[in-house]
Amino acid sequence: MRKIILFVLGVVLLVGAIFGAKFIIDSKEPPETKIRKTVKTVFVETVHNSTVPILIPANGNLIAKHRVELYAEVQGVFKFSAKPFRAGQRYKKGQVLIKMDALEYRASVQSAKSDLYNQITAIMPDLRLDFPEVHPKWLNYLNRFNIDKAVLPLPESKTDKERFFIYGRGINTAYYNVKNLEERLVKYKITAPFNGVLIEALVTEGTLIRSGQKLGEYIDPEVYELQVAIAKEYADLLQEGESVSLSNNKKTQSYTGTVSRINASIEQSTQTVSVFIEVRGSSLKEGMYLKADIEAKKVENAIALDRSLVNDSDEMFVVKDTILSTIKVQPIYFSDKHVVVKGIPDGEVILAKQISGAYKGMLVKVVGDSLSKSESNTSLEAVNQ
Repeated sequence: MRKIILFVLGVVLLVGAIFGAKFIIDSKEPPETKIRKTVKTVFVETVHNSTVPILIPANGNLIAKHRVELYAEVQGVFKFSAKPFRAGQRYKKGQVLIKMDALEYRASVQSAKSDLYNQITAIMPDLRLDFPEVHPKWLNYLNRFNIDKAVLPLPESKTDKERFFIYGRGINTAYYNVKNLEERLVKYKITAPFNGVLIEALVTEGTLIRSGQKLGEYIDPEVYELQVAIAKEYADLLQEGESVSLSNNKKTQSYTGTVSRINASIEQSTQTVSVFIEVRGSSLKEGMYLKADIEAKKVENAIALDRSLVNDSDEMFVVKDTILSTIKVQPIYFSDKHVVVKGIPDGEVILAKQISGAYKGMLVKVVGDSLSKSESNTSLEAVNQ
């Protein structure tokens, strides 16, 4: 009986505790939650549409426009040069670069000239008898014949009879044999084709030079060309004679060049067109790396913006009475960091910098125009594909 009373008493206490706890919980008022609104500060820009030039970035290494690779066409010993034949040596036009010993070959040329002179002398009696009217001009030719100078052109035959006689005696054959030897004798001396500098020297004085051997390279250090590859989409926008801004890798020096040539063929593997830019400058050197900004076209009533401001749906945020809204734009050209767009009315206030978590209808605090009108109209480099 005692156990039953204790059991009932425990159950009653437990049920009372449950109901008491529930009453206390229900009677407690929840604390009032205070919602704090965070207003983000944004930088804005007032739109001023203008003409934006599209610049195609490119780069490459300089190559001398006037360049000559020196090769030997004859064999001989390197005997003389107007200056020491060394890399970096400057020559003026007409100065001797390389002169080879040609005494033996010159003797054979003199021998051939002597044979020609003897053959003409041998036909003079026949000319006096059979062709008295042409004898004086051939006699005058013999009188002006100088074995130490280049052979003079043969007198012109005015009749078929005279021409057949001259050809029959082998005069023309002997003459052209001498001219051939004279032309080859000239190849023993190589002269500078223009004012320039020797950038490579592979032989020295006293060296035996063989036919076909490369001797060096000679360039004009005043005029260079920069070959760059441009995406085929922009090839039709370029014209010869257009001005191009160039700079070195660190942008410490700038130059101005012109488009001199545009290749008519497209490189199949890269789908690019080779463009050659001519540039002059005393500080330029062959092989120097330069960057070029080629102006492809100009977009009217447009503005250049940071690429992150335009989303994948071609929309961007504008600020209207401290509230963010969106506007549809028309992208024209993209680069790695910027985009040229149209369709934004003048005077529209847009975000100058993208903010995280932005949404339409968001309340913001405007600081002011972070970019000036001149900065907002800067040039844009188009996509370099």
